[in-house]
Parts: sequence; C-alpha cells; structure tokens
Amino acid sequence: MKNNHQLLIILSALLLVLPCRADEWIRINQLGYLPRSIKVAVFMSEEESIVENYTLVDAFTNETVQTFHAPRPTGKSGSMKATYRLDFSDFTTPGTYYLKAGKAISPHFPINPHVYNGTADFLLNYMRQQRCGYNPFLKDSCHVHDGYIVYHPTKTGQKIDVRGGWHDATDYLQYTTTSANAIYQMMFAYQENPESFGDAYDAAGLPGANGIPDIVDEIKWGLDWLNRMNPVPGELYNQIADDRDHAGMRLPNKDEVDYGYGPGNGRPVYYCSGEPQVRGKYRNATTGVASTAGKFASCFALGAEILKEYYPELAAEIGGKAAAAYQEGVKKPGACQTASVKSPYIYEEDNWVDDMELGAMELYRMTGDGNYLNQAMEYGRREPVTPWMGADSARHYQWYPFMNMGHYHLAKAGNQRLSREFIRNMRTGIERTYEKAVESPFLHGIPYIWCSNNLTTAMLTQCRLYRQLTGDNTYAEMEAALRDWLFGCNPWGTSMIVELPLYGDYPSQPHSSLLNAGVGNTTGGLVDGPVYRSIFESLRGVNMTGIPGTPGQDYERFQPDLMVYHDALHDYSTNEPTMDGTACLTYYLSAMQKEGMEQAGIRCDHNRYVNGGIVRTDPSKKQITLVFTAADKADGADAILRTLKKHGIQGGFFFTGEFYERYPDIVKRLLDDKHYVGSHSYGHLLYMPWENRDSLLVTRQEFEQDIRKSYETMRKAGIDYKDAPVFIPPYEYYNKEIAVWAKSMGLQIINFTPGTMSNADYTTPDMGTKYRSSRFIYDKIMEVEKKEGLNGHLLLIHFGTDDRRTDKFYNGYLDKMIKTLKRKGYTFVPVREAVGI
Repeated sequence: MKNNHQLLIILSALLLVLPCRADEWIRINQLGYLPRSIKVAVFMSEEESIVENYTLVDAFTNETVQTFHAPRPTGKSGSMKATYRLDFSDFTTPGTYYLKAGKAISPHFPINPHVYNGTADFLLNYMRQQRCGYNPFLKDSCHVHDGYIVYHPTKTGQKIDVRGGWHDATDYLQYTTTSANAIYQMMFAYQENPESFGDAYDAAGLPGANGIPDIVDEIKWGLDWLNRMNPVPGELYNQIADDRDHAGMRLPNKDEVDYGYGPGNGRPVYYCSGEPQVRGKYRNATTGVASTAGKFASCFALGAEILKEYYPELAAEIGGKAAAAYQEGVKKPGACQTASVKSPYIYEEDNWVDDMELGAMELYRMTGDGNYLNQAMEYGRREPVTPWMGADSARHYQWYPFMNMGHYHLAKAGNQRLSREFIRNMRTGIERTYEKAVESPFLHGIPYIWCSNNLTTAMLTQCRLYRQLTGDNTYAEMEAALRDWLFGCNPWGTSMIVELPLYGDYPSQPHSSLLNAGVGNTTGGLVDGPVYRSIFESLRGVNMTGIPGTPGQDYERFQPDLMVYHDALHDYSTNEPTMDGTACLTYYLSAMQKEGMEQAGIRCDHNRYVNGGIVRTDPSKKQITLVFTAADKADGADAILRTLKKHGIQGGFFFTGEFYERYPDIVKRLLDDKHYVGSHSYGHLLYMPWENRDSLLVTRQEFEQDIRKSYETMRKAGIDYKDAPVFIPPYEYYNKEIAVWAKSMGLQIINFTPGTMSNADYTTPDMGTKYRSSRFIYDKIMEVEKKEGLNGHLLLIHFGTDDRRTDKFYNGYLDKMIKTLKRKGYTFVPVREAVGI
C-alpha cells in the first residue's frame, strides 16, 4: 500500500510538470447571426499556427457549404500564439452551421432572422428579480419601512416613503444614479422598438398578461420609485442605504441590517445637498446636484410620454415635476456622488453636463421651448466626448452614464449644422475606441475597469445610433464585435448574460445572494465583465470561491495578459450582475430583434410563448391553425386530407421517424397538397418525467442526435430541414431547456393552445374519467370560442388513434368544426404564416 501510494505521488508530480497538449478554438456568438449581418468568428491557438482557409459546414448534413480564404491574422494574444478573424459575412442562407479552421471546430450556431427574438424581454427577468418592495421572484416583500432622511437641512431624521425601485446589484443599496439611467434606457428601447416587446407578466411582475408590454410595467415600477425620491419640487434624493449593507449574503426579505433605527426597520435616505457627504472616515467629492437633477428631469419628461397611454395620472404628475428638477441642476451645478461609511467603494461620478444636456433635450421635446434646446447645446459643447472613450482607465463610474444620449438627440434636432457637430462628437468617441480595438483579435477597445461590460454596451449603442444617423458603416465590424463579445466571441468563450443562451456557456456562478441561498440564478443579468488584473488583485474580499461543492471557473488557460474574468460566486469584480447594465442592453437587443423581423418581412411578433415554445399566434387576429401529430398511426389520413381539401385549408403535420419510414406514400400526398410537413422527433422520446417538468430524461447530446436523425429521415422524403423550421415535441411535452436546445439548432418549438381539449382526441374508453368523446371535444371547443374566442389558436388533432377509440374526431366532427368556425368568421392559416417563421 505504501509503495503504491508513493507511485501515485510520483505520477501526479510528473503530470504537473508535463506540458498540456496545445489546443485550438473558434469563438462565436452563441446566439447565432442574422442572415444579413456582419458575421466574424475568432480562431485562437496555443501554438504557432498558419490558417490559410476555413470552412462553413451544415450541422445537419455535415456538408461544407462554403470555403473561405485568407483569414485576417491578428497576432498573439495572451497565451494564444496565433489568432485570426474568420469573416463569413457574405454567407446569408438560413440554417444551422459550424466553422472549421486548423484543428478547431466551433460549436454549431443558427443563422436566421429570429435569433434575437425575445432576448430584450429575457433581460427583464433580472429586473423583476431586483425589485425592492414586493419581489415577484421571491413572492415576498422587503424593505417596506424605508426610510429616514439624512443630510437635509430641516428634515433629517424624518420618515419618508421611498418603497419600490430596484436593488442595484447583489447588495440592496438603491441609487438614483443607476436607477434613473436604467429607467431612461428602457424607455428609449421601448420608444424606438415597441414591436420587440411582449406581454407575459402583470404589473406586479407575476406571470400573466395584463395588456401592457412587460417593459412598460418595469418602467412604471421604476418611475413610481423615482417619483417618491422627489416628493415635492426641489427636494431630490440620491441614495437609499449605504455600505453598512455589506453584512454578508442574505435574501432581501431577510435583511436585518441595523442603521440605527432597529434591525430591518428602515434605512437612511440621502438628500441631494450639493455638498460632500461623509458618515465614517470616507468622504465623497460631491460638488453639486446637477448630475442627479438632470437624470430626474430626463426620466420625468420622457416618462410622461411613455406612460400617458397606460397611466395618464402618473404621466401628468411626473411631467409636471421635470422642469423643477432640471432647475435644481441649474441652481447647483456639479456632480452628486454616492456615499459610503465603511469602505472606499462608491460611484465616483464627476461629470454632470451630459445629464443636464439630456434633461434639457427631453424638456425641449416635451415642451417645444427653444430655450431648452439652446441650453442642451451649450451643455453638450462642454463635454463633446465622454472621457472614458479611448482612455486606458477610469475611476469607478467616473464618467456616467457611459454614453451621452443627449448628443444623439441633438444630432436629430433638425438643424443641419448642429447635427454635423454632434454626429462628429459621436464619431470621435467611436474612433478613439476603434483605435484601441484594432489591437485586439476581438476588436474590443474597452478599458477593463470595473463594469467593463457596461462600457461595452454603451459603445455598442453609440455605434448603432451613429450608423443609423449617418449610414456610415466604417465602424460596423467593431459594433458586431462588441455585440458578439457579450455572447461568447471573447477569450473565454462565454456569454456575459446569465442563461442567455441557456444552451451555451454563460455565468453559472454569478455573485448573487439568490444563488448562494439556493433559490435560483440571476436569469437575464449582465455581469460586470473582465477587469484589469491589477484591479482584481487590489480589491477587498474578492476571491475564487465558488458555490459550496462546486469550484469557481478561473478560465486560467484563456486569461489575457492584463485582464481577468472568472465565473466564481465570490468574484464580485467580474461576475456580479448589475441592474443598470442589464437595462441598458434592452435597446440594442430590441433593435436586433426588429432588424431580424425586417429581414423576415414581419412587422411584429405577436405570438404567445410558454417556456420558449409558441402556444398561440396573434391573438388580435381571428385566425386558427390546424396541426396534426403522429408517432406510428395514420388511420385518419384519408378523412383528414379529404376534409382539408374540401375547405381549402393547409394544415401542419408533424411526424416521428417511424412514421416517415412506415408511410412514405402519405407523406408524399401531403407534400403534393402543399401542407407543411415537419418533425415530431425521430424516436418519440419522453424528454421529462410527467411528475417533474423541470427535470430531464435526455441529455442535450441525445436530443440533438434524435433531431438530426429525424431530419435525415425527412430529407430522404424530400424535406430539407430549412423548409421545416418549426416542430412539435413528442407527447406535446417540453420545457425551457428543450426549447433552447431546439433554438440552437435553428428550430422553433410550437405546441397546441391549451384550453379546448382538442388534443384529447387520442383518449380511449378504458381510460375512464380521462376519456373524452368527439362530441365532448367539439362542445368544449365551441364553449371556449363563445367565452373567450379562438383567435390565434393552434388546434391539435391526432393523425391516427388507437383502434380502441372507434369515435374518431376526424370522421365528421373535424368537418363540422371547420364549417362552424368559418361561419363565425375565422380563417384557417398555414402554420408558418401564422407563426411568422
């Protein structure tokens, strides 16, 4: 035993000193790419490597679809001795592909117009999680006693109602600085791209549509709080709580920190005094209130416009406060910094003219008063370029917001000379960043200070707005690189948004009390991103400790020389989600969804989704889609085809591999009649146990193998997978993991609209109380139609049923149902037309 133990020690030591095998990788945008967009991957190798060509391969057929030559070499990067940019932008055919270069093969990725669908709404998951007051994620309330005024000349110690808003990050502090910027960015996103946002949650953040876009619900939540932080004209507040909050990880509804008012019994609310504030040994450098006042003004002015359709009283109230807030900034110019007590970490904002510029522009847009336009112009000329752009470093949030939205509005103000001036300012900031970016294989010229992903999002936004204003594509490749960086085209090959995409590599251990407590992940949250190694090594308490029992991911093999990124619970410098960064990304992702819809020729996605699957098409249209599934039975073929032909209806048919192999003649008849014929999987697998939908019975590899085999069988029947991009899962049963695995393959799950029980036509009399006769099903469909309508319904009927069921719905009742619904004014729409794919 002793000799064996010594041998193991020697072998282990040898393994430590022996070099690892050099390897190669291709980094991609894991979400995928729009067909008509810039598409560039990055090849990197740990050894000297010359790449002369690279190929794009169809992931379903493994056939090379295009070979590209002369990739752009971009030199050494950290431990990578060779890197190349692999440009395949000219390839625009929708499908699912992977890249091959050298010895490396990329993960597969889709190219289609729908890859960004739902992504902006996905970010709102994190915003709802961050709600203070009633928290829909926890279904409980927190911080209901806020708060007690500090630093007011006459009201210090008084109680003030400032419930609501969002927690800033993993701690429970709340700042006007970041919250107001988050509100403004979400309002701008909705104003520019309203068609990209859906309605799946109510005003409280709980599941259930309320007739208001979810992003407007979130905007309203933020504006309610901001309104409380400005109770009367001229009285502005900047912060709730301080760093005494940093008392260990706990859930917000279990927060018992004592600020001197009793454990959990209210927190300090900092008044905008315009003077330095200190409670302990740390003193901020406040010089005025204009940075905060400008944010109040811009949010209230734009908020009055955004909310007037849904909340006219609140819209009028905040609209009436906008000018007064702005005047506080005029009276007390300067920056209003946040305050700390125990540590030196604060938001060190020291610019403010950008906030006043934006406030003046929104007041000009609201009132038409030219004086505001002139003031905005004067403020804008005092800071032509946001100073971090092109800089190597900056203090924490020193120049904030990270992008000057006022410049964009001045450039659109209708004065050509003014437009040229402020477009030039926008271009200068981009050019300064571009000059640094060209040194990186990832075309990423962002300084790696704390919250570098927020800077990435800001520059991404500025690039897109500049391109829209001018039509100048000079920086379009950098814009694409910044976007792709956030979704995995970076040294680490990881997305920077939690669970987006769920099928990819993403932060699995973000710095989060929710994760630490085991109650869930920070779904949709944008994490801080890489920081200079020197910053990471200088911070207090930051470390690589992961979730108990799961080590943190240090990505040591991929760390560049000067910066680091980790996926570890206790690395709050690179792996902490932030509310403002997440909100700021809603504009760009909604713009990408809108661009995809334009490429697809679709005006708006009105489909209703459950767990990523479409369960209803546009509920505003009096349309129905008939879909049919089958695993191994086809006894309904003649009756169904005869009935559909009689009524001139094109149905959607979804079959297993066994069906395609058994009934090739029926498949041919369906294709000849121009019906949609798609996949119902190959092996009719049960993906999840019936008693636990959140677990899985198959691995991703097993799922993909089954789907590939399904489409290989369909290809033999003359159906290319690109012509069958929607599929119904076996047993009509799936969860969010299955839906995103399908999306990664370029496929969209659809399913029947629940409620009508049309899918119960497979039941047999021996099932007892679960049996549903054809008459019962028909009556139920008509009952639902009378009560709530069938607009957008996907009605599912089985193509064949067990011989024990002699009462076949397709024999008579299908025809009767179609006749009745046509008389009621419904049209029957083909599946792809109905879902818009």
